[in-house]
Amino acid sequence: MGFDLSAIACFIIAACVVAFLPGRWRGWALLIGASAAVYLLQPRLPIRFSDFILPTAALAFTVMAWWWTRAPDQRLQPEDGIAALLIIAVILSLSINRALPPEARFMPARPPELLALVVGILVCLLIGAALWGIMRGQAVAERMGGLIALLTLIFIVLKTEPWARALSGAWRGATGQDVALASALDLNWLGFSYLAFRLIHTLIDRRTGVLPALTLREYVTYALFPPAWVAGPIDRAERFAADLRALPTMRAWDADRFARGGARIAMGVFKKFVIADLLAVGVSLNSITAEQATTPLGMWALVYGYAFRLFFDFSGYSDIAIGIGILVGVQLPENFARPYLKSTITSFWQSWHKSLGAWARIYVFMPLTRGLLRRQRKPSAAVIVGIGHLATMTLIGLWHGVTVSFLIWGVWHALGLYAHKQWSDRTRVWVRGVQARPVRRRAWALWGWFLTFHFVALGWVWFALPDPAQSLRVIGRLFGVGW
Repeated sequence: MGFDLSAIACFIIAACVVAFLPGRWRGWALLIGASAAVYLLQPRLPIRFSDFILPTAALAFTVMAWWWTRAPDQRLQPEDGIAALLIIAVILSLSINRALPPEARFMPARPPELLALVVGILVCLLIGAALWGIMRGQAVAERMGGLIALLTLIFIVLKTEPWARALSGAWRGATGQDVALASALDLNWLGFSYLAFRLIHTLIDRRTGVLPALTLREYVTYALFPPAWVAGPIDRAERFAADLRALPTMRAWDADRFARGGARIAMGVFKKFVIADLLAVGVSLNSITAEQATTPLGMWALVYGYAFRLFFDFSGYSDIAIGIGILVGVQLPENFARPYLKSTITSFWQSWHKSLGAWARIYVFMPLTRGLLRRQRKPSAAVIVGIGHLATMTLIGLWHGVTVSFLIWGVWHALGLYAHKQWSDRTRVWVRGVQARPVRRRAWALWGWFLTFHFVALGWVWFALPDPAQSLRVIGRLFGVGW
């Protein structure tokens, strides 16, 4: 799920308004905008008040994570109190949407009554205070680990369809709605996947002592930055905070900044709403078109179509987010670097969804492999690398959804990365000889690109189709088997 053109237009207007504000107000405007955007972007949900409660929970988790990740010597500042009051004011002010007629409402959700909102905020504060009282006496690692475990549990429940459906049924029952209509789609918590990874990043960095001190305003704006809320990229808190702190000195009118941001947005819009959407109309693999193909060539066309549709869709949204960030003075990290032109599966993953790959490498692959290396009876280097790749790519696969298809997709890429690592370790001398001869070097690079692209494209079959049996049939039919 991403932004539509009207939301993108609103982002552009808002970014320009923020850029032309007096310097000292820009950071506060971004905080207010980020706090409101989690409600404005959340689609309408069938369970009563859920489309208001879930964004409120996102804010509550963010504030809780900030409180728990404060440096030991970080004192509360007046600025933090102002930020907290502004966040509460945003939540309460949105209750006006309830009183408006349907045609005049400015967000999908219909908030609870004002009194219920006030009570809900007080309850959240009391729960947060109680949790802090229970956990504050524990070691930093245990305290951070508890919140990480809670975020991970929520993530797993939301991504596992039977569990999400059961939770939806319980929620429907509590609100007096028809339990028989319960569905995992009832809990479409927009942006939670990216929010969870951002919060976990800061919690782990506080546990290891590398997270710098951040104000509440900086932390909330980082976690909820609207352009990157739905489709990333996943920035690092310290880098994002550095851009925020430079906003007061940013020139309001900078032709180069607006040209770069505008060009990036235009490129993203063209990628997503022209190329990707055209490919989606019948020239892309899905459960229906997979059964309509009648020849291996037609099936390959669908696989290629899906591969390029996915790239242009995802990289288009990344371009839009980066462009809007540039307009407002925030340089989000690059997410794609011509991944389909790479000649190895390792270089592909260094250029596809780079921010997610970097997160998984820093917080999964490296700690896991280091831990295995420190064991008294450590496995062989090949086994350690294999376990690291399997854990990392399985996590990335299940991040998209806890299903067999996403699990297989993750294992598929783990096997590819492991095979490439073993091959490259055993052929270094031979490859150096190939690199010394231009013709052979170009031929080897072309062959590597062909293998890498088709390995990735075949992997997308598991990603695109929810039924593993259908995916297996499609792969067979691509090679003339099973027609």
